[in-house]
Amino acid sequence: MQQIAIDLGGRNSQVCARSSDGQIVEERSCETRSLRAYLRQRPPSRVVIETCAEAFGVADAALELGHQVRVVPATLVRALGVGARGIKNDQRDARLLSEASCRMDLPSVHIPAKQSREWKSMCGMREALVSTRTKLINTVRGWLRGEAWPLRSGATETFVERVRKLFRERSATSLPRFVERQLTTIESLNEQIAEADDELADLANNDETCQRLMTVPGVGPVVAIRFAAAIDERERFANAHRLESYLGLTPGENSSSERQRRTSLTKAGAPQVRWALTQAAWSARRWRPNDPMVQWCKQVELRRGRRVAIVALVRKMAGILYAIWRDGSSYDPSRGASST
Repeated sequence: MQQIAIDLGGRNSQVCARSSDGQIVEERSCETRSLRAYLRQRPPSRVVIETCAEAFGVADAALELGHQVRVVPATLVRALGVGARGIKNDQRDARLLSEASCRMDLPSVHIPAKQSREWKSMCGMREALVSTRTKLINTVRGWLRGEAWPLRSGATETFVERVRKLFRERSATSLPRFVERQLTTIESLNEQIAEADDELADLANNDETCQRLMTVPGVGPVVAIRFAAAIDERERFANAHRLESYLGLTPGENSSSERQRRTSLTKAGAPQVRWALTQAAWSARRWRPNDPMVQWCKQVELRRGRRVAIVALVRKMAGILYAIWRDGSSYDPSRGASST
């Protein structure tokens, strides 16, 4: 079987193909967008690429055309010699990857399904809108504080209305143009975020797995979509503890010789999923205080404090979501405080 290593680039990529005995049979530079056409002309081969923005799209094309695919973690390629002794270029990188592939079966990261990648992108773009709105709101709040005008509390969606009402009460003039621009943009973002929320809600309500995940207190469409997109294939994890470790929700360790020391959470994996689960935990704690899972969290809080208890609840929720997905079941409050 031939080994085809591709050093991917945004516009152009470098290809190095080797025969089964390790001899270079072809080296070329081609446009990244034409890689599908190139791979279509090649016999069934092992295609090796490094993780990057273009990696999964190229991996999908290679798999569709009958090739084996290895998406090598970026943290591993340096151990293979990429960038050694300060020498790095596309041709050298492709040669090193193809040569390593001839010697060993390189490990590959999980290649998520196209739907999972699309869901991640949808959530990421929604979060970008929310982050932009937060920054704009903070600039207006800063201006109001500079004017010594206290703004009554309220929902984010009513922020613009509250600011305009406050200004009408305090001033006979119209809002400064530079403030009005901010408020107009916030109004537009409110509409776009609401539209994104509706889109995610439709997706979650039409997906059987997400419907079951949303039976857990605090878990709504955004959290369910985020979790399902990150896990992609539940079968990748032998048990809930493996999934919790994948999400970075397990303690780390820094031990050597006679020194044994446990550290804080590893925080491996996608931070967006941990953030979403943390928001779900806070929501459950506030709105479902009598749920057994939340009662368990409050017992931990009495011993270790609120922040540690919330992290413990996040980890427990991840385990519960895994069990629901694995069993095809719904949330059972009677098991909410049991070990997972």
